[in-house]
Amino acid sequence: MEKNYIVMLRESLEKKLTILNELQILCHKQADILSDEKSEAEAFEKNIEAKEELIEKLEGFDKAFDTLFSHVEKELTENKEAYADEIHRMQDLIREITDKNLNVQFLEKQNYELAKKKFSTVRSKIKKVRRGGKAVTTYYNNMNNLGTDTSQFWDKKH
Repeated sequence: MEKNYIVMLRESLEKKLTILNELQILCHKQADILSDEKSEAEAFEKNIEAKEELIEKLEGFDKAFDTLFSHVEKELTENKEAYADEIHRMQDLIREITDKNLNVQFLEKQNYELAKKKFSTVRSKIKKVRRGGKAVTTYYNNMNNLGTDTSQFWDKKH
């Protein structure tokens, strides 16, 4: 029975690594979206949603791992030799997970900076559009006022 829990621990770590690989791919895609001036907000939102789903799965695997580990911790420490191969494989997986996690954090930090830059650019474009809209409105209002009888036109005609 304990052997099954230990195999489940290893499999949980393998699945976590797979999810981290997927998360890393999504981080690269997000960087592409943020770097592309023509990208749509919808693509960015879908990417964020996909990443949130993966993060929820990671949290689930973390909880499952902790629960399983509490069941087999005593067996693993008392019979290290019997489970040496599995322990070694899990240690390797934990190192890979740690490296991948650090890489994802680095990519997230880069994406955060890209997002700040992109949103700053969008804000400045919105300001330009607003200024342009105000200028058009002012021009339109001025042109509409030309057809009215103003004292200047009235005095010139009479």
